Amino acid sequence: MKTRLAVLFLLPVFAFPEAARIYVNAGAEAGPAPRSWAYFGYDEANYTYARNGQKLIRELAELSEAPVHIRTHFLLVTGDGKGGLKFGSTNAYTEDSAGKPIYNWTVVDKILGTYVDAGVSAFVEIGFMPQALSTRPEPYTPTWIPGARNDNYYIGWTYPPKNYEKWADLIYRWVRHSVEKYGKAEVEKWDWEVWNEPNIGYWHGTPEDYDKLYDYTVDAVKRALPAARVGGPASTGPAESHAADFLREFLQHCATGRNYATGRQGSPLDFVSFHAKGRPRVVNSQDIMGISYEMSDAASGFAIVHSFPQFAHLPVVLSEADPEGCAACSARVYPQNAYRNGTLYAAYEAAAYKTILELAHEHGVNLQGVLTWAFEFEDQPYFDGFRSLATNGIDKPVLNFFRMAGLMTGVRVKADSTAALPADAIVNGGVSGPADIDALAAKSDHDVTVLIWNYRDQDKPVPSAEIQLNVSGIPEKAGRVLLRHYRIDQQHSNSYTLWQQIGSPQQPTEQEQAQLESAGQLQTLTSPIWTDRKSAEALRFSLPSEAVSLIQISWK
Repeated sequence: MKTRLAVLFLLPVFAFPEAARIYVNAGAEAGPAPRSWAYFGYDEANYTYARNGQKLIRELAELSEAPVHIRTHFLLVTGDGKGGLKFGSTNAYTEDSAGKPIYNWTVVDKILGTYVDAGVSAFVEIGFMPQALSTRPEPYTPTWIPGARNDNYYIGWTYPPKNYEKWADLIYRWVRHSVEKYGKAEVEKWDWEVWNEPNIGYWHGTPEDYDKLYDYTVDAVKRALPAARVGGPASTGPAESHAADFLREFLQHCATGRNYATGRQGSPLDFVSFHAKGRPRVVNSQDIMGISYEMSDAASGFAIVHSFPQFAHLPVVLSEADPEGCAACSARVYPQNAYRNGTLYAAYEAAAYKTILELAHEHGVNLQGVLTWAFEFEDQPYFDGFRSLATNGIDKPVLNFFRMAGLMTGVRVKADSTAALPADAIVNGGVSGPADIDALAAKSDHDVTVLIWNYRDQDKPVPSAEIQLNVSGIPEKAGRVLLRHYRIDQQHSNSYTLWQQIGSPQQPTEQEQAQLESAGQLQTLTSPIWTDRKSAEALRFSLPSEAVSLIQISWK
């Protein structure tokens, strides 16, 4: 094994004449280590406390030394509390025959309590409209059928309230209840976001109606808990002109508009949120990702926020940032989503995340969160192609990207690659030609970590890239160092490959389930190796297409 490791890390330079050269300077700090990846969300709120949902939330909580944040839809929707595709309910608010409010926090507490018990910080999405408050209460409960037109999906729960005072009282009581149940210190850690994507079908009101909803909501939250952080508008697609107008109008309202709840000028805004989505497609039977669309949304949204001096310093949260817009649209029905089970999803997330960090820096905004809208789906076939982090309790390759990111602690340090594509090039054209082979690096008191990926938009096998990694700035006192090489590829950290190899069972045996769950964990490419500091400063290895490596150099 020692001989193999020596070949992996210490081959002479001439072995890889076409190597992509990556230079990391551990002495050149570039800001705090990236933490904005540690945000996740999903539609189906009731899956939170299902067996596999609780398992995944525990795993998410274990990803990082810093808090992980979770957001979900449907926290105020009327219903029986049973989960379903793209729907959920809590029955938090109903009314008696005389129109008197009835509050029931049982299901809401099962959701938020699961987060608190796991050590997760709630990113609370305030929505959607209870049936008794909706200006169009019938029809109310939708169904979602993959592949169908689903014309009756955005129905009663998407409408404005018929009584804004009752709506505000609902929010006030919810926040007060949360403080009483979980404690002021805990709830002050949460972010409260008003609604979801009010510029499309999730909101059947005007932009002005949303401003009014926001004003009444933020006023109610802050009356209940003055230190609470409230923001919005969680609009989607700011690269499109109408979506850009919506975001810009909302920010202008918060800056100078008349507050519908208080009558004063402006409205409190503690963070700005919007959504960025890619657009994969199938061309001549070839799956092609659409990373440029997601990056265009991010760049456009950042530019709009920066154009308001009074808000340019505020935290910005991309409260959904994904390769496309429908987690419940399985690849079995929507073939453009075939990337979801394999390693392409992990490589995409790495390339997208670095690009978003660079765009935020270019536009001078304070990026707080980049939220991945993916979780798990109960009672669905194994590896059915939903945008999820796990399937039936088995972690998918993409989750291991976040495990890698969680190992990057301390401060971000300078990392450059001769094979990287500039952020602007990815915005304008995606990664349609040469691969984006790039890196992020961090340094703590006891280690340096380097995340490296090999990404192209086309889901097509190509020869591996040869990587020459040069790391400077490791403290001389480090002496001997321990090298670990974590890898996501076809053979490592990849439950999907194993599932295919054992015949793609839809009813795996207990032993097969255990094997698949083990294969879904983050794995090393080789055994760890102790070596001297100088040897660790020049490492060489092969990186397949659609693969991600994390090199960790640690010392005592």
